[in-house]
Amino acid sequence: MEKNDNRKIVLKKDLVRGFNELGIKKGQNVMVHTSLSSLGFVCGGPQIVIEALIDAVGEEGTIMMPTQSWKNLDPDIGVHWEEPKEWYQIIRDNWPAYDKRITPTNTMGQVAEMFRSWPGAMRSDHPARSVAAWGKNAEYLTKDHDLSNIFGKGSPIDRLYNLDGYVLLIGCGYDKNTSIHLADAVADYPSKHNEINSSAVMVNGERKWVSYETLAVDGEDFVQIGEDFEKTHDVKTAVVGNATLRFMKQRDIVDYAVEWIEKNRR
Repeated sequence: MEKNDNRKIVLKKDLVRGFNELGIKKGQNVMVHTSLSSLGFVCGGPQIVIEALIDAVGEEGTIMMPTQSWKNLDPDIGVHWEEPKEWYQIIRDNWPAYDKRITPTNTMGQVAEMFRSWPGAMRSDHPARSVAAWGKNAEYLTKDHDLSNIFGKGSPIDRLYNLDGYVLLIGCGYDKNTSIHLADAVADYPSKHNEINSSAVMVNGERKWVSYETLAVDGEDFVQIGEDFEKTHDVKTAVVGNATLRFMKQRDIVDYAVEWIEKNRR
């Protein structure tokens, strides 16, 4: 029986065309966020998306994606909301320590899940907020991801900023735009505060439940920031399959978001 829906079929050549329309070029450093299902039926799945991205930037460029495993955080902050509270201590005692080679992503999408173990890709050491990267600057972007510095100065997101990188949103919105968290870390606003997180990590070959202080993550206004940003800044768009793609300079969105947050957050 034929499936009755409005999905379009997407081939690798369609992705290549879309990336060309956006102006993605060899040598660029690009942070990518992808909703595979938004594209329609992708003939080849996440593999062809990654191949098209790598083809676009070449070996002299770099692709980076979020590969967060935020289930490896203390249940008290809500990451295991679906489980009974009487299990929380058992989770703390038994959740596997982060291993960048095998720890799966959480809600980062099929493309990021495949990308984290793509040949030549490197992944950062943060047990809950890692990124993965492939290409010329992969090691620079992923090294020394400090427990307490998820998105701030010196983090992978800030290093992309130092490289004058780009952000590509494939079928997803600004709520998924991790780079705005750098603005959150840089901006000064009254409600800004730190929190204590905990994760399972390996310490000298032994699994430990380790606590660390870091900036409280706040992304509830990211969609509004993105909408306002597009009113005054150049965001290139292209349509591939059923999805709209957005491509922008990372410095533009981060600098704008810093001003927006300092003006609007209380």
